Amino acid sequence: MNIFFYFYKNIYHSNFFKFKQLAIPLLLIIILSMMILPLPTFILDFFFTFNIILSILILLVALFTKHTLDFASFPTMLLFSTLLRLALNIASTRIILLNGHVGTLSAGKVIEAFGHFLVGGNFFIGIVVFIILLIINFMVITKGAGRIAEVGARFALDGMPGKQMAIDADLNAGLIGESEAKNRRIAINREADFYGSMDGSSKFVRGDAVAGIFIMIVNILGGLTVGIFQHNMSLKKAAATYTLLTIGDGLVAQIPALIISTAVGVIVTRISGDEDVGEQMLHQLFSDPLLIAISGCILGVLGLVPGMPNFIFLFFMSLFFILSWIIYNQKIQKDNIFAQKNNILLQKKELKLSWENVKIEKLISIELGSKLISLVNGNESTIFLKRIQGIRKKYANNFGILVPPVYIFNNESSKDTYFILIKGVIIATGKVIPDKLMALDSGNVDNNATLEGIKVTEPTFGMPAIWIEKKLEYEAKTKGYLIVDASSVIVTHLNFVIQHNLHELLDRYETSKLLERINQLMPGLVNDLTPNLISLTIFHKVLKNLLLEQISIKDIRTIIETLIDYAPSTKDVQELTSIVRLTLGQYIVQKIFNNAKEIKVLGLEHNLEKIFIKIVQDKNNQVLEPTLKNNFLLQTEKAIKIQDSLGEPLVLVVKHDLRVFISKILRTHFTHLVVLSDMEIRDQRKIYVTHFIGSKM
Repeated sequence: MNIFFYFYKNIYHSNFFKFKQLAIPLLLIIILSMMILPLPTFILDFFFTFNIILSILILLVALFTKHTLDFASFPTMLLFSTLLRLALNIASTRIILLNGHVGTLSAGKVIEAFGHFLVGGNFFIGIVVFIILLIINFMVITKGAGRIAEVGARFALDGMPGKQMAIDADLNAGLIGESEAKNRRIAINREADFYGSMDGSSKFVRGDAVAGIFIMIVNILGGLTVGIFQHNMSLKKAAATYTLLTIGDGLVAQIPALIISTAVGVIVTRISGDEDVGEQMLHQLFSDPLLIAISGCILGVLGLVPGMPNFIFLFFMSLFFILSWIIYNQKIQKDNIFAQKNNILLQKKELKLSWENVKIEKLISIELGSKLISLVNGNESTIFLKRIQGIRKKYANNFGILVPPVYIFNNESSKDTYFILIKGVIIATGKVIPDKLMALDSGNVDNNATLEGIKVTEPTFGMPAIWIEKKLEYEAKTKGYLIVDASSVIVTHLNFVIQHNLHELLDRYETSKLLERINQLMPGLVNDLTPNLISLTIFHKVLKNLLLEQISIKDIRTIIETLIDYAPSTKDVQELTSIVRLTLGQYIVQKIFNNAKEIKVLGLEHNLEKIFIKIVQDKNNQVLEPTLKNNFLLQTEKAIKIQDSLGEPLVLVVKHDLRVFISKILRTHFTHLVVLSDMEIRDQRKIYVTHFIGSKM
């Protein structure tokens, strides 16, 4: 007893005893052995019985499988079951030819039972039954299943790019994470592998059916030859004995083959769902009581035809009427229960609310009209989403800010219009035609050139444009037009909106994430800043002020070090921002003027500058009189046109104390005008003022 417990505890449950890993190799060795070594009839009966049980088990698993990949080993199972049947055919052929002259029991009881009981001992009837089974298996089930497997493999492979793009779309939109995307990709690859394997393995079943025909012919001819010439049997006795044994052997092999072929058909024709095949068929066949009642009426009419088996037809008519009545009552009960449950759920929802009921607006989103949904479906979606991802990468590289995921929604109230929203507020809108191209005048278009299409205004910059057919693309390019598609128009507009609203896209949560990242790269630097010197709120406001005026926060080390140096003396956000700007002055000037040897800028007229200084010094009333403000804006507009005509950057240089005040006035009217402090220009390049604003006021 102790030895038994020792074996059970230390061997059976040990890592060295891995039965599951050894089972298939052992089965393969046994199959190969049956092809080579002679087997006694008892062993042959055992494996014939095992073959029948295995085929029935495979069919039942196929019937009760709810998802195709739940039985992913099915193609390999087909290979082994086919090899097992062929090995049994070889082993039984050897025994039939060696011992067939002794009698029908020479090949075992299973073959004798199939040869005598199933076909009544009549070899002619056996041949007919065997041929019918072969025709059903070879011409109907196997051929149909093979064709479906081939088409399924083709569609599975063709559909892979679209499924992969759908995963990329969900990942880029932030709907799923990396791990879920990885699992989905693995499932898609497994599905394609499965259908590809099914396409190949169905050929095993088809080849097995063909082999059955040749094995039957060889067994009969070989048996007659051996019986007549080696054992001196009469032609009649040899034909009766060997033919019955061959038919019994063929039926023993073909019935499991027919079951396996049926399992193949079930697997490749089923639709994955939450129900198995039987539940799907019964639910869909007997779900509508009206159709069942109509079927019963048709049976009743046929049952009244003279000469028909009236009783049987009328019996099924009654059965269908009863079944229709039962299903109708069950449906009413289910509807009532469903309505009651819904009422209860609604009452619970009304009585109990949680934060899950609160809808939180996305930081940035796009709503597409019904005609524009094609841009996020199929091949178009990859291009569209990659362009959005490219914009996010651009701002991460250039400005040091991670633009949040752009969510895309369907706006059913619109057709060809798109809306760009920030925090639920519509910032920009436009119209595009998805199946056409937009032709823009790049400045090289001949005034006499004409192009057929719909004349519109480009939504981002207000340029004249024409929507043209795709076939006119080459003609438009030869005439000097710049060609863009619908997704490019939307993405360009999105880029414009993001650029001018970067400060709105940096919230406290993202700022805290930025600090966590800095703390990983430069431990201790963040601890010196917050919360010891300034709060997260002040730091966040400083970064927003920088982004508001299109200043990159990529050099976050310099920004933090500057705040550490000056935060002990002031907590004013505007003052801290100005100090940070002075520290980043060289970068700001470099970004605007590149490597130009001379800096040509706009300036303020001396008297106007005095007026502004006086207003700024009045801490209680820093308001610009309306007439003065309007004149200032008009003069600024003229100065911008002069600067633009010279091809110089639109930059206004003012005294350091005036920069914030002037910038606030001009920012909303002239988005491309940069207001610099004279203290921010620290390099040795010469500065020239091309025009003084206010010189004619």
